Order: sequence, then C-alpha cells, then structure tokens
Amino acid sequence: MALSPLLIKQILGLPDELLDTSGIKLHLWKVYVFKGNGVLSINHRKLPKYRELEPGEDKHYYLPTGVYVIRYKEYVKIPDNCIGIVLPRSSLLRMGATIYSAVWDPGYEGQGIGLLTVFNPYGLNILKGAHIAQLILFKVEGKPVLYQGVYKGERG
Repeated sequence: MALSPLLIKQILGLPDELLDTSGIKLHLWKVYVFKGNGVLSINHRKLPKYRELEPGEDKHYYLPTGVYVIRYKEYVKIPDNCIGIVLPRSSLLRMGATIYSAVWDPGYEGQGIGLLTVFNPYGLNILKGAHIAQLILFKVEGKPVLYQGVYKGERG
C-alpha cells in the first residue's frame, strides 16, 4: 500500500510544498558525468569517478543525449516500515528523458541519487532546482531489515 501525502506529512513532518499528489517531490540539485568505469563483484564495489557539471548563467543545465548521475536536493528519511520508489515526472518523459532508480530501503536517509537518461536527440535544458521526480513510499508488511549500508546519510 502506498502512503498518501497526508500520511507522509504526519509521519515525516514535511511541508506542503514538498508533497505531490502521490508522494514527495524531488528536485534536481547536481548533475554528474561519468569519468571512468566501475567494478561490481561479489564482495567488492568500486564506483566510477564522476565530474560535476555546472549550470549556465541562467541556472539551466544543457544535457545532450546521454546518461547522467543526478543528486536530489531533498534530504529524505525513509521510515523504518516503508520502502521508497522514485519515478520520473511525466513532463520529463514527454521531453524524451527518464530517471532510473533503485529501491530506497527502510531506514535509509540522505540526498539520494538517480540515473538520468536523455534519449531526445536534441538534448534537454533543465533548471537546477526543477521538480523532476516523485518519491513514493510503500508500507512493508512484517518487520523489515533496516538499511545500514555505506550510503546512509549521504549528502551532495
């Protein structure tokens, strides 16, 4: 069951301007390009190097077709009895771009990241701080295992 914005507001104490019709608004904070490869094996991971892009004088990023790591502006705390799923705004999809994300585990907190993929052959202009995604919280049945990984408390 997905939590309603009213219930999210009661649990997390978020202001109305951060609530969307079905979850929490996420805004674009930082954009990075890949500068190397990553390694993922059984008990080892090595993240690739990234380079942060700077927006233009008008605070817009021009993003040609490609793949970008993005960081959201909001510092979010996932309740212990919930998981979070991030979905792109439909406006972003209509512009030829989407966001890929992983499950945000119970107990995770931080300024999460996503993978922004621009498919539009003409690219995308996007304002730093634009509302680009929605975090939907789903209640977990039973007693969940809380997130204790290396990304807990991450900030951009």
